[in-house]
Amino acid sequence: MGSHEVTESTPLLGPQTNGNRSPVSVFEGRRLACAAILIAESLERVAFYGITANLVLFLNGEPFFWEGAQASQALLIFMGVTYLVSPFGGWLADACLGKFCTIICSMLLYLFGMLAFPFITALETRNALCGEVRAYPVQPSECINGTSSSSNVTCPYPQQYCSPVIFSGLVIIGIGVGSVKSNITPFGADQVKDRGPEATRRFFNWFYWCINLGAILSLGGIAYIQQNISFNLGYIIPTVCLGVSFLVFLCGRTVFITKPANGSAFTDMFKILGYSFCSSQRHKEPARLRNQEVCLPRPKPNLLDKAKEAYGGRFPEEKVEEVRALFKVIPVFLALIPYWTVYFQMQTTYILQGLHLRIPEIFKMSGEGNDSTSMNSVHMLPSAWLTMFDALLILLLIPLKDKVIDPVLKRRGLLLSSLKRIAVGMFFVMGSVVAAGILESKRLDVVFKKDTIDQVIGKVTYHAANLSIWWQVPQYVLIGISEIFASIAGLEFAYSAAPKSMQSAIMGLFFFFSGIGSFVGSGLLALVSLKAVGWMSSHKDFGNINGCSLNYYFFLLAGIQGVTLLLFLVVSVKYDKQRSAQRQNTVS
Repeated sequence: MGSHEVTESTPLLGPQTNGNRSPVSVFEGRRLACAAILIAESLERVAFYGITANLVLFLNGEPFFWEGAQASQALLIFMGVTYLVSPFGGWLADACLGKFCTIICSMLLYLFGMLAFPFITALETRNALCGEVRAYPVQPSECINGTSSSSNVTCPYPQQYCSPVIFSGLVIIGIGVGSVKSNITPFGADQVKDRGPEATRRFFNWFYWCINLGAILSLGGIAYIQQNISFNLGYIIPTVCLGVSFLVFLCGRTVFITKPANGSAFTDMFKILGYSFCSSQRHKEPARLRNQEVCLPRPKPNLLDKAKEAYGGRFPEEKVEEVRALFKVIPVFLALIPYWTVYFQMQTTYILQGLHLRIPEIFKMSGEGNDSTSMNSVHMLPSAWLTMFDALLILLLIPLKDKVIDPVLKRRGLLLSSLKRIAVGMFFVMGSVVAAGILESKRLDVVFKKDTIDQVIGKVTYHAANLSIWWQVPQYVLIGISEIFASIAGLEFAYSAAPKSMQSAIMGLFFFFSGIGSFVGSGLLALVSLKAVGWMSSHKDFGNINGCSLNYYFFLLAGIQGVTLLLFLVVSVKYDKQRSAQRQNTVS
């Protein structure tokens, strides 16, 4: 343990390599630790996607009957909270509890929030928490015909039933997820970081692989149960999975490399920024230049330089330079906001679009019964299953990329930098939302030609276009390819670009800007739902969007992403040049 800090906790278990034998694998001696983290993450993702996969359908259905735009906004807000709290989770780990304890506490909070959903799916507990369901207000004929504006008739619409409990549960889950997310990634990388950048890169690949394994298990099984059998059972299962994830991670304590909290980079950052802004315009001569007879020309100090001890400030030069490094990374994160705005459509408006396409039946259960039994006897393909094309593509391509493509490109000197891979991902995600817009335009043409069918999904009747849901596959495939490039490279960039003391902070900021992207999507959806815009302002039939112009929203997102891609190329080239210059200066 001589090579580690005194306060660092190394694993009690695992083989020890002797000095005469090189490790067979970069993960030798760390497999148990990595396995515990990857299993816990997979199960946590099962729980997470168990909430998000069918939330739009859940809120569209009985007894909630939220409109499609309202349900999509709820999910986007939840995703935004999940990512926005990530920097707080990083600060809590660095300043107070350490990564391991923060993850454990966050999982407990996460589990508490998850319990709300089994309760609101059961009649007795839902009535106790939310009250009785109110009757739907009677609509004047002008509201039904869409002529209320001309006749000055006020159209009453139902309030969002049970919204305080639902939003409270989502916010609690979001805080727990965000704190886990910001710490479990760097905590996993800590287990192999002394094995070099190759080990870190491979860990991130397999970490992302396990995320998508959990997504497939959740979407394949839990989403099916929720749509065709019972939302109550469909929410109990992910809650149990999260409990198992907590136990696996807790039992991994004996094999983990853990470090105590040793101060937060966010705390230091705000102290340095505060001192820099509040310091007087006059600054002292640098200590290293005082009392010299000849003063060599030097650059004029900038705002952050005033905080350095050499310029009369209170902070070591190393700390100030770490803050400067953080500010150099932020433009990259800002450029990723439109990417995340489009990415989160996969779980919201893409699902909403799929509910209005022809969904095939899987099988019918024979037997007689009342109407409710007859409805549930038809088991249809869950619309959330199409998101599995994204996850399956990642599961198949990441091992191929890790074992074959990357080594070949590396030997030939053609391996793209993380920023160039992010740019490629942006291009593919733009293609995804363009494909969604084209499909939506075609779907609306079919609807206007009155070629629609009534299909019952989760006890909700959707007036769907007679157009197969399989036409959504290209947009999911394109967004899956974009993840392989942009999301993995973004995680790698956030970790590698951070000074050692700021890795959790920068990782938290990476997820923070992801959350901003989700809120931007929610805000844009609210904007286009305004009556003055009218793209998503149909109130006639709850979750149905046949009277809306969702295609315009998709094309708007594509345009924003296209402009951002051009700006990002400029930023990434400039950043890569700065990193190359820094490496050359370090070597010299």
